[in-house]
Amino acid sequence: MYQKRTTDNTTTIMDITQTTLSGEMRQEHDLLGYKEIPVEYYFGVQTMRAVENFHISRVKLCFFPEFIRALADVKEAAAMANRDLGLLPTDIADAIIAACREVRTGKFDAHFVVDMVQGGAGTSTNMNANEVIANRALELLGHRKGEYRYCHPNNHVNLSQSTNDAYPTAIKIALIRSIRNMERSLADLIVAFRAKGSEFAHIIKMGRTQLQDAVPMTLGQEFEAYADNLNEEIERLDQNYKLFYEMNMGATAIGTGINADPEYPALCEKYLREVTGLPMVTAGNMIEATNDTGAFVMNSSALKRLAVKLSKICNDLRLLSSGPRTGINEINLPPMQPGSSIMPGKVNPVIPEVVNQVAFRVIGNDLTITFAAEAGQLELNVMEPIIVHSLFESIEMLANAMTTLRTRCVEGITANEEICRRLVYNSIGLVTALNPYLGYETSTELAREALESGKGIYELVLEHNLMSRDELDNILRPENMVKPRKFVHPKK
Repeated sequence: MYQKRTTDNTTTIMDITQTTLSGEMRQEHDLLGYKEIPVEYYFGVQTMRAVENFHISRVKLCFFPEFIRALADVKEAAAMANRDLGLLPTDIADAIIAACREVRTGKFDAHFVVDMVQGGAGTSTNMNANEVIANRALELLGHRKGEYRYCHPNNHVNLSQSTNDAYPTAIKIALIRSIRNMERSLADLIVAFRAKGSEFAHIIKMGRTQLQDAVPMTLGQEFEAYADNLNEEIERLDQNYKLFYEMNMGATAIGTGINADPEYPALCEKYLREVTGLPMVTAGNMIEATNDTGAFVMNSSALKRLAVKLSKICNDLRLLSSGPRTGINEINLPPMQPGSSIMPGKVNPVIPEVVNQVAFRVIGNDLTITFAAEAGQLELNVMEPIIVHSLFESIEMLANAMTTLRTRCVEGITANEEICRRLVYNSIGLVTALNPYLGYETSTELAREALESGKGIYELVLEHNLMSRDELDNILRPENMVKPRKFVHPKK
């Protein structure tokens, strides 16, 4: 039994073994011989062999419904093109098209059972789709599953195709949609950070560099910077996923187009645009498009960049909320659960921690994708399945992590305003704000005395009558310290 993430971001339980079986079997054969398949199953002999061979990740195709939907898109467009060319009888084409449309609804997701990580460069995935679609088409034609003389997984559903063009095209379509879905989680998180930036705009605090006191800023500026930092990633993601619009349908095995009609690629492109609503375009060099995985590398890099930024922000949230008595304690993260089995009263920053761990996994997946892309040889990269698995996992985990970070952490953050202000007034770094008024030498002496005596800069300025309280308070007003301004010496 395993979980399946649906397109509306809910989780259901999928288990092919829960299908009620009559005990009746059908016999199918392939290159290696015969196998008995329960009549209730829509997949066939080649899928069954893949299920037996690949107990690897235990993550099945049905975990990613966008991938199944994209496979159906590709098969439908191919059937339309083959119908128009007179290569596929109209009744068979119509049945395949109807079956593809049913597959897109999720009706047959439980029958996409092949492990995402597989040998064979995706052949098992392609055949899982071919067999499910063929068997449903057979039913629509009035035949029984397995009666492939009327609609065959290879001869009809896979007509004019190879795994090497159908599989990567479906991957690209699914990844475009998945990244777009993930971007919604990112956009919502950005809104949450901006809201906190506005809420905390009036709170003065100490900025830090190298974990040391630097100069004053507002807590709002800090959170607004997080929002802008993440907003940049939407543009990067948009730039990179557009690389997936280029496809190689019609390339067949290695890009030469063997077994495909010369007019097939253009027709397939036309229908794939109609079916998906995406501006898919046929590659100029099909051989290059078949062996190149550069678009996957670029998109993985964009996901890694987003993960790195999220992890850095979560590091900040953990530091700013540290304590509460012995740390920085400028903000409070919403308490989610008890933090210790031995230390009463302890609450840990569990949400930022889990986002950190997601980031580590995405960074690791990027390395896997890099190695897999490099490992391609000659006219095909057979390592595409691990690339696909890693990309889908990264997207899924990032989307979930950003939603969790927003709803269970960022939206509930509160500020310890008095602590923020007290830390500013006691900080040695405050002397930097006074430097234009007191001069470098005087400011240095103040810093030295503060370090030796343990007194605050604010206190020492008043003690030495260097400024009046009103003058000092005016300089230290948040709006005067957190942006460039013209200096007027207070003594003039």
